[in-house]
Amino acid sequence: MTTPPLPPPYHGADFNGPLSDAHAARLIRDLGPLDGSRIVDIGCGWAELLLRALAGEPTATGFGIDLDEGAVAHGRANARARGLADRVELAVGDAGAWSGTHADVVVNNGSSHVWGGDPVTHTANALEAVAGLLGPGGRFLFGECFWLREPTRRELEAMADIPRAQYRSLPDLVDLALSRGFRLRALSQATLEEWDRFESRYARNWEDWLERNPDSPDADGVRARADRHRDFWLRGTRETLGFAYLSLIRV
Repeated sequence: MTTPPLPPPYHGADFNGPLSDAHAARLIRDLGPLDGSRIVDIGCGWAELLLRALAGEPTATGFGIDLDEGAVAHGRANARARGLADRVELAVGDAGAWSGTHADVVVNNGSSHVWGGDPVTHTANALEAVAGLLGPGGRFLFGECFWLREPTRRELEAMADIPRAQYRSLPDLVDLALSRGFRLRALSQATLEEWDRFESRYARNWEDWLERNPDSPDADGVRARADRHRDFWLRGTRETLGFAYLSLIRV
C-alpha cells in the first residue's frame, strides 16, 4: 500500500482494454439482435461493455463476475446511475470456478486467464469453457491478444511476464476458435491509437500521483513501477502484440 494510496487503475477510464467508444458500439452490433438475451460477462471488471449492450436493448438482461471487488463496485454504481440495476447482476467471485447459468451471449474480453492453468493454455481454456456454456447458435465475444509479428529476443525480455507460446498469430487464433466448436461471425482488432490511449492511461495514473506526492516515502517505488511499465510497453508490446475481438457463433 502506497502513502497516499494510488487511485484504482480504472480511474477516469471507460474500458479496461484498448477500445474506443465507436469500436465498442460496433462490437455490440456484430453480436446480432440481443432482444430478450441473457448476456454473461466472465472476468467482467466493471462490465462497461455489458452495460452498454444492455442500454441498447431494453429486453436483455445481464450477469457479470470478477474477483476485483473495487471494479465490481464501480460497475454496480454505473449500472445504478444509468438505470440498469434491475436488469444486471454483478458478482464478486472466481469466474473460473463459476458453474454457470443459462447464457445466450458470453463476453470474455481480455480475461482468458480467469480459468487458470499455465498461461500457454489460457486461450484454449477460455474457448473450451465458453463452448460448454453456450448452446448451438449462442454468441461469444472473445477479446484476446495475438502476435502482430514474431517478437525479437529483446522485446520478449521487455515483456518478461509473457511467454512467447502464450499467444499466436491472428489466423492461428481464429483457427483455434473454430477447432473448439465456433464459427467466426466478425473480426476486428485494436488500433495502435487505441493501444496507446490504453497504455498511456495506466502510465498517467502513476505520473499524476508522483506529481502530487513528490515527497512520499513511496515515490521511488511508484517511479520504478512506472518505468517498468514504460519499458514493457515501448520496448516490448507496442507494435508487437495485437488485440483481437472475435465475434463467434457456437455450432
